[in-house]
Amino acid sequence: MKKFFKAFFLTEIVKGMALTLKYMFFMPRVTINYPNEKGPISPRFRGEHALRRYPNGEERCIACKLCEAICPAQAITIEAEPREDGSRRTTRYDIDMTKCIYCGLCQEACPVDAIVEGPNFEFATETREELYYNKDKLLDNGDRWEAQIAANLAADAPYR
Repeated sequence: MKKFFKAFFLTEIVKGMALTLKYMFFMPRVTINYPNEKGPISPRFRGEHALRRYPNGEERCIACKLCEAICPAQAITIEAEPREDGSRRTTRYDIDMTKCIYCGLCQEACPVDAIVEGPNFEFATETREELYYNKDKLLDNGDRWEAQIAANLAADAPYR
């Protein structure tokens, strides 16, 4: 008998419509207007690569080549030469982003946090050549995103 009344009065449909109306009119919106609004990104997000500098403007990379050695996709190419003061600095630092698998091993291997994967995920291009990053492009990325990168590294530091 109970089954008959449920079927006759369509209680399941009424419950479903009530739930729909509740979410339509009384609950806050959860969608975002993407190009104009962006959702939160985790501090551990691995996006576009960047080379960082010290606060005095000197590049951090000491040409240890650990990132090149650990890269499973062999996407990183580094050439270095000694400077007048005896330290080494890179003369060439290239990343082939078409090969990169965004594993983050280069960032983990770097002893001075020179190479990082930044917060930028909007770097679509029209040609493959634009995805071959040289040292200048990587340093520009680092300069552009330094504040966000430093904040992300500080937020993630207690868990490393």
